[in-house]
Amino acid sequence: MTAPDDQDTTQVPSTGDVVTRREVLAALGGATVLSSTTDTVTAVGGGTVHVRMYPGTIPTTGWARYGWQGVTTGWAPPFEDALEAVREAFEQVQRYAWADGRLEDVDVVIERGGRVDLSLASISSPREAVAPSQQELLDAFRSTLLDRGAITGTCSHLLCWWGPLHYNVGYGGTRRPNGHVAAVDGEGAQVVANLGATELWDSRAVTRNIAIHEVLHTFLSSSVVESVIDSRCDHDLGTAVRTDDRTLEVSPMATAYAGPEEFGGGTRFHGTACYDHDAFAQHDGYDGVESWVYTPTLSDATLEAVTRYVEHRLLDDG
Repeated sequence: MTAPDDQDTTQVPSTGDVVTRREVLAALGGATVLSSTTDTVTAVGGGTVHVRMYPGTIPTTGWARYGWQGVTTGWAPPFEDALEAVREAFEQVQRYAWADGRLEDVDVVIERGGRVDLSLASISSPREAVAPSQQELLDAFRSTLLDRGAITGTCSHLLCWWGPLHYNVGYGGTRRPNGHVAAVDGEGAQVVANLGATELWDSRAVTRNIAIHEVLHTFLSSSVVESVIDSRCDHDLGTAVRTDDRTLEVSPMATAYAGPEEFGGGTRFHGTACYDHDAFAQHDGYDGVESWVYTPTLSDATLEAVTRYVEHRLLDDG
């Protein structure tokens, strides 16, 4: 719905808010008002769990899908829900650790970053512009953060990406070589969650779980995982629990890995990284399963592994 030609406003259908046409164009990548945002670097002390999440560009069809909610800020409903899911996941870690007298002096900072507008045509070959690789996307994300002066040593920077057809990006992943927040001094970690894919092909529950899943990758290492379960693969920290004969409830680290390795096996697409159902913290099997439920509740194995990672890699005396 557009305003008369002599007015410079556009009515947002779902909320009744009035925004300028320039703001709408910026949110759609047609101007630089929002895409030029520079983040203020948050000063955090040693031992802080620090996550900053950034909304990526969403096309017109995506904004229309959500009734233009969040168009002025770039924070569409799935991005907002992903932010809250990540915040709640780390609250679970805190409650788990505190119950055992651990991580009592560790602060958790989950914050919003400015909108990230990556022009794939300018950073890629023509082929990559259509089907970008995960690594090139993450390299471009890191370059943007460097330009903003936003790289901090142990911050996990999560890009909420809208690429439902970007099969090379998949559901998401971490940048090499700094896939963990303490892997490379001064670099932190960059990670992408393809929430356009989860929204188009799966569900909001999968969107939440994938956001949690990708961020937790940056607070886990194979050695820490192996100290908790009989596996070095962090996906095996997840669980797939039968709540009845035909329903399987899947926790975040098992999302995209709990079902058969085929199209539509739980999530629409199966993950391409490591997994072993026999090594999962719990996997009750998927024979006869008709309903796949995705819970944001972390498994005890995941809670323990993240707690150990923070203790061993982020604490000043770890």
